[in-house]
Amino acid sequence: MMKDETVEAGNDNLGSFEGLHATPFSRRGFVMTSLMTGLTLATTSVEAQVITTDAAGIEAGEVAIPTVDGPMPGYRAVPQGEGPFPIVLVIEEIFGVHNYIKDNCRRLAKAGYCAVAPELYARQGDLSTMTDAQTIIRDVILKTPDAQWIADLDAAASWAVSASNGDGGRLGAMGWCRGGRAVWLYAAHRRDLKAAVAWYGPLGGERTAIQPRTAGDVAAEINAPVLALYGGADTGISVASVEEARDKAKAAGKSVELKIYPDAPHGFHADYRPSYRKAAAEDGWTRALDFLKSHGVS
Repeated sequence: MMKDETVEAGNDNLGSFEGLHATPFSRRGFVMTSLMTGLTLATTSVEAQVITTDAAGIEAGEVAIPTVDGPMPGYRAVPQGEGPFPIVLVIEEIFGVHNYIKDNCRRLAKAGYCAVAPELYARQGDLSTMTDAQTIIRDVILKTPDAQWIADLDAAASWAVSASNGDGGRLGAMGWCRGGRAVWLYAAHRRDLKAAVAWYGPLGGERTAIQPRTAGDVAAEINAPVLALYGGADTGISVASVEEARDKAKAAGKSVELKIYPDAPHGFHADYRPSYRKAAAEDGWTRALDFLKSHGVS
């Protein structure tokens, strides 16, 4: 059942939603009530280098995260033990919380984090059945209000503290592609975020009523240091646009650490796709873990 409801920040550490939506947006029920199995159907081929991380020493699996619209499907991986463990919100690409995103959660759990990946597009469409990237973008991604998924990330962070041995005082975020865009916006929203890692997230794009600001627009407003990992051979995101965002942030006294991999294309960390570049992916992952640690997430 659909209902109209304005999202309210109920914590002093949550930033304002001002600028993210001009009018109250319509809350809606979930189309997806559980996560997809396997990899996204939108990939043209599954590469041999797919990484599979086991669950030894961690607890990992699908979870239900409470929201104002009911339970949102998600994936959680956390070290075994009492905790509390530092939290990393894992933000998906456009393809949903499939095996690649789940594996990234397990990798983070092996490194000592409570990693939570909410299915942020569960209200807009069933990504488990979709086979075409452009259709996903048109029918799901561009129809998802920024304020909606930001509120859902806040809900996931709260759930990680209350139900998953998470330490709310050590909160980080990491996202890929569209999730990399989300990292910039979330860092501008969440005042208690310690650090965030954006893997090749677009800085520009069309502004709409439900997605009124780009990642580049908010670069000067980030509340946490951002590690930006980008490919010099990315045909969709220019190095100049990333450098502009970095310089804009630094001019405002914010911290952005930028690493460009000159020969890497878009999606160079996605080990299930032909775009994967092992050396860049591994170096980026090491940098990401070091960055989270050096800024107090672990």
